[in-house]
Amino acid sequence: MGSEQDRTTHYQEGSLTLPGTVMLGTGVMIGAGIFALTGQMAQMTGVLFPLAFLAAAVIVAFSAYSYIKISNAWPSAGGIGMYLHKAYGNRLPTAFNALLMYFSMVIAQSFLARTFGSYTMQLFGGDESGRMVPILGVSLILGAFLINLLGNRMIQGVASFIGILKIGGILVFGLVGVWIADSISVDFSTPGEAGTAGNFLGATALGILAFKGFTTITNSGSEVKDPHRNVGRAIVISIAACVVIYTLVGFAVASNLSLAEIIETRDYSLAAAARPALGDYGVWFTVAIAMMATAGGILASIFAVSRMLAMLTEMKLVPHSHFGMPGTIQKHTLVYTVVLGLILTAFFDLSRIAALGIVFYLVMDIAIHWGVLRYLRADVKASVWVPATAIILDMLALGGFVWVKLNTDPFVIGVAVATMAVIAIVEQLFLTRTARTRESGHEGTQVHHHH
Repeated sequence: MGSEQDRTTHYQEGSLTLPGTVMLGTGVMIGAGIFALTGQMAQMTGVLFPLAFLAAAVIVAFSAYSYIKISNAWPSAGGIGMYLHKAYGNRLPTAFNALLMYFSMVIAQSFLARTFGSYTMQLFGGDESGRMVPILGVSLILGAFLINLLGNRMIQGVASFIGILKIGGILVFGLVGVWIADSISVDFSTPGEAGTAGNFLGATALGILAFKGFTTITNSGSEVKDPHRNVGRAIVISIAACVVIYTLVGFAVASNLSLAEIIETRDYSLAAAARPALGDYGVWFTVAIAMMATAGGILASIFAVSRMLAMLTEMKLVPHSHFGMPGTIQKHTLVYTVVLGLILTAFFDLSRIAALGIVFYLVMDIAIHWGVLRYLRADVKASVWVPATAIILDMLALGGFVWVKLNTDPFVIGVAVATMAVIAIVEQLFLTRTARTRESGHEGTQVHHHH
């Protein structure tokens, strides 16, 4: 167990100040999201995409309320899996939504990996064959996997160092980009056919992916000084800071590239926007930051995600099979997480990966708010209208997004629905079997069955 122990973060209660917590939150939120989503959002809404970031922030602010309330009531209650368990118990909604959360985190890793690939290839004049991006992405995930297996204590230090560089770099990019642009005037005259309400909602849904990192703050609840006041504050400040930074970056990109160029370079639009403004040095600078942000994000998230799956396994909410591997459950879940991430990275492009992530995340988010409304309202002293509003806004964004995708790429919606159906059926079978073993008292001899 020795190598396992030094993986946990050794925090004491009250060790995180408010600025520290905000740094942590913004560090997680300003991940690859901004590097890869800017272009995709522009593709959906045209020039209105900086406004879609604002709309996303509003939805996320309503969303944050439920998470803050739950984490105030049970400060150290290990993240989303536990929140769901508090609301729904050992039932299908808990397992189903916890797995959606798990998959959306794995999807986020593949998203980071693909983004790493498409930015890195900008140093070599782009990826003509289309083969290098997945190869780079896959090797990044494998590298992060090896570092995670070594159980390296440096991960914390490296992650926070990268976090500071990343936030600083993005700020510099935004400020310089806006300052150099001939005019801040973004051309609002021609939204084109992209300007419909559905498309705007769709882009807003994508924008939510760039903010969903705020849930990390709720997970560090017990380490924050005076958590009852500061967790909520930290979330609000982080979201506000991200809105400012994203809007800056949005304007920097929009004022250095035409809409057609943004859409054409959507997988690496920040690097493309740096070229007219700052030449090759600007591109290298942007690519370096993108590489750090994505690599740092993957390092940290592979560990967090596998820990979450291990927790679900220990709560007997998901089936577990060793596939003949030695070692602890945590090690196995690490392997599953990496294998899933590799498959996605190899076979799906960025916009499909993002689409899967946003559908899963929004469904899970709605389940959290419903849990608060229906079961936890008294326990966590929550009002009715905030979670209710959050559900309505989530459904609007999800509806708009699904509508856009059905028109442009129905395949990915099919994949999302099919995956959710499979998760639901497998989980229902597993939970009925577990319940039966519990009743017949064979708890100890329960056989691990394969998926």
